[in-house]
Amino acid sequence: MDLFELENQVKDEESFLRFIEALKRDRENAVRDEKKSPSSPFGPDAGGWGNTSIEGYLEAASAWAEDSSFGRSMAFPEYELHDVTVWRRIAAFLMAGRVYE
Repeated sequence: MDLFELENQVKDEESFLRFIEALKRDRENAVRDEKKSPSSPFGPDAGGWGNTSIEGYLEAASAWAEDSSFGRSMAFPEYELHDVTVWRRIAAFLMAGRVYE
């Protein structure tokens, strides 16, 4: 199943842990692919991760949470997270760390 689909299905501890395992695999694959074929230093890595250090990742996730009121106020209202569990909100926070600037 696609990482984004797994994120959208997070509703409880069990589905959150499945998502975390998939996110970990996604990062491992990105690191492996980056070693095989390095991407431009001016864009995301081979796996689409724009924030590849732990510092950058956490900074981006935190910025997303602040800018979007933890997903309650998004640029595109159809993506807002209103009636979701805290597990889903944390999954969105972790996904945002991949790419948010």
